[in-house]
Amino acid sequence: MLDSIRIRLTLWYTGVLALVLVVLFVITYLVFLRSVESRMDADLSELSDAFLVTVRAELADQPAPDPFKEAVRVAIVEHHFPDDVCAIVDAGGKVVVSSFEALPPDSGKRTPPANLLQSVSFQEFLKGASRADRFLDKVKGGRSGYRGFARRFSSRGKDYTLVLLRSLHAQNEMLEDITDTFAWVIPITILMASGGGYFLARKSLAPVVAMSTQAGRIGAANLHERLSVKNEKDELGHLARSFNDLLDRLAESFERQRRFMADASHELRTPVAILRGEAEVALSQPERSLSEYRESLSLLHHEAVRLTRIVEDLFTLTRADAGQYPLQQRDFYLDELLAECVHSARTLALAKKIALTLNGAAESPIHADESLVRRMILNLLDNAIKYTLEGGRVTVACQCDGGEYAVSIADTGTGIPEEMRERIFERFFRADKARSRSESDGGGAGLGLAISRWIAEAHQGRLELTRSGSTGSTFTAYFLANCAHTSPRG
Repeated sequence: MLDSIRIRLTLWYTGVLALVLVVLFVITYLVFLRSVESRMDADLSELSDAFLVTVRAELADQPAPDPFKEAVRVAIVEHHFPDDVCAIVDAGGKVVVSSFEALPPDSGKRTPPANLLQSVSFQEFLKGASRADRFLDKVKGGRSGYRGFARRFSSRGKDYTLVLLRSLHAQNEMLEDITDTFAWVIPITILMASGGGYFLARKSLAPVVAMSTQAGRIGAANLHERLSVKNEKDELGHLARSFNDLLDRLAESFERQRRFMADASHELRTPVAILRGEAEVALSQPERSLSEYRESLSLLHHEAVRLTRIVEDLFTLTRADAGQYPLQQRDFYLDELLAECVHSARTLALAKKIALTLNGAAESPIHADESLVRRMILNLLDNAIKYTLEGGRVTVACQCDGGEYAVSIADTGTGIPEEMRERIFERFFRADKARSRSESDGGGAGLGLAISRWIAEAHQGRLELTRSGSTGSTFTAYFLANCAHTSPRG
């Protein structure tokens, strides 16, 4: 049950609310109790003042043989309240006059227990009162006990103590009413809050449940489906948009993977079919001349080399996509590497009567993976030579501009149509109509430019098609450089 977020949210909400209500009850109870006790103490103090004023007034007008007792009786009758006890105690702790004897039995007033003034609790109260002019404390007795107030005074040369006891029964009843009220209100409030909290939690999480259900139905077969977004501005809308963006990236990745597998299968099928066909032809004839065997083996070797190159390119791209192709960077001179690559490609250029030139490059120190940069330049040179007609020209240049090296390789081929320029860096893409090459030319699988762009990006650089038209195309690779150290070679 606790596995449900709705249940956990409801329990947390209910627990916090219950704690708040209990704390509120305790605070309310204590504040009310303190307020009632303070008001009762103030009333007892005021009552004592009025009582003594009445006693003094009665003493002045009292002709009785014992005017003090008579004056006290009159004051008790005048200021007595139900369940209250009033007593005058002399200096020796003896009760001189009390409300028990001052009030007539048929007065209709409620009277406390008769043995209250003889109880141990009352005697302890008198001991405490004997040490202070004014004294407040509780006295046990009756149904709920009494709040006692004692005050010393003198009359006709003698010291007395006025004791007022007020029953706590009414106060306790009020406190019990408050407790009973909270005892009903708190559970009912918690139950109502629990139901409301569960409803709100269920209502709030309903879109999450719907998104979860919808996401559970999305698979490779229906990866085009997307989660519905009811409110794009709230948190759930943001979650749905993020999930939809993830689905977009996954769909794009799946599509690239599917296209990659299809293109790879297509590219591998041709050399494999040639290898198989040529081997079957060679084996089908019982006797063949040495030249025919050499021709078959040459064709098999050519296709095996082509197949090996395709597999190596695929392996390189796979490791690059997985981030498992570590760069072996070191310091070298880019201009020297360009010269070596041009020298290596000169044989291919001479075979097609193409002029391959390297413009004078300044000293270009660089920190990079030399083997990968060499592979990128050779790929670009190979493409430029293959797509340039006989008698054409391929030019290689390197310059430092804005804190980076710009290595450009320009050819005089037929160019790339504008609608295909955005796709030339895609894997297995070949703009056959514009830059066709036959299988006999040793055409690759359309992975060279994809690998070259990855090499540039792996070095925090970039590879761009900077020019393409009827007069040829130019590819430019950019690398980070320290141009302050570049200078022409002497």
